[in-house]
Amino acid sequence: MTLTLPKWFDLHTHFRQGPAMVSYVKAHLDMGCAGALAMPNTQPPVSRVSGAAQSDGWSIESYSAELRATGGQAFEQLIVPLYLTRQTTAAMMREGAASGLLRACKYYPPHGTTNSEHGMPMDDLIGGEVFRAMEECGIVLCIHGEQHALSGPDYIDAQQNAETRFYTERMPRLLAAHPKLRIVCEHITTRTAAEFVASAPEHVGATITPQHLLYTLGHLIQGLKYHLYCLPIVKFQDDRAALRHAVTNGRQTKFFSGTDSAPHTTKATACGCAAGCFTGGYAPQLYAMAFEEAGVDLSTSEGHSLFERFLCLNGPAFYGFPASAQRFQMKKAPSQTPILETPAGPVTPLPLGMGIELTWRIVG
Repeated sequence: MTLTLPKWFDLHTHFRQGPAMVSYVKAHLDMGCAGALAMPNTQPPVSRVSGAAQSDGWSIESYSAELRATGGQAFEQLIVPLYLTRQTTAAMMREGAASGLLRACKYYPPHGTTNSEHGMPMDDLIGGEVFRAMEECGIVLCIHGEQHALSGPDYIDAQQNAETRFYTERMPRLLAAHPKLRIVCEHITTRTAAEFVASAPEHVGATITPQHLLYTLGHLIQGLKYHLYCLPIVKFQDDRAALRHAVTNGRQTKFFSGTDSAPHTTKATACGCAAGCFTGGYAPQLYAMAFEEAGVDLSTSEGHSLFERFLCLNGPAFYGFPASAQRFQMKKAPSQTPILETPAGPVTPLPLGMGIELTWRIVG
């Protein structure tokens, strides 16, 4: 079986900074990726709209130029969100939108994930001038939807977790205060988040990663497979079932691909496990495997359409640019998880699919 699909867009991924960027960008191009939304939690962060990079931060303009210089000029679309910090102003929103450089902003819960120490609490943004200006200008708010500063038992237990608390306590307030704000709920992991997005207005969408469609907390903990560790953490079977239902619903237009691929060369660190799963080079294969595990027959026209909608069509439609006119092919055939070598040195990013056999391969 061979699938022919429009080239797809990874609308949540990490290319970081430094000499390895060229390898990370190439890995995306090699897997049929036509464009990317590149996360701004670099070191230093992407905290300004225009101008040259400075010691305390990149600008969207300078980081975009760096990505294009490392191979990203081949992308049809390249979106770099602005990292929301305490230095972000409403004037930056209006001026950035008018320049065409600013299309999205990224909310990070303070200290909630990798390089998120520059973030600010959602409560400090709801009802404020920055979100009002984003609303007026049509700028998309990309949200890491977890409540920050929780104790261990509140962070995750059988009844609730940081994500469910965010979507029951913060998101309703956000929508009430900013009813026209375009929002992408990124890398959702729970039934609570999936049902919230499904019932929200049409200008609220969500990305879902391969790992959250494939794995559960049991996969991570059994043997402490730290290559599966990401934030938000993989959840329970009921949550995975809700995510699979969301992406395979024949009427859905709100859920789309965003891998959250993160190239960590060292997972076990002195301060804990680095959060992020690297899927550069083989994300479409993982998504196809997840759809099949969800019961979708990709050999049928209906199954092909469901997969194409999630992987290739819904994201561009939400962000307001056309789907790619170029095509790539995947073949149903065993393959091994590629190990990416980079010019940064002998240490390579630890792949999510370490030790597993893929059931699909990119063939053109």
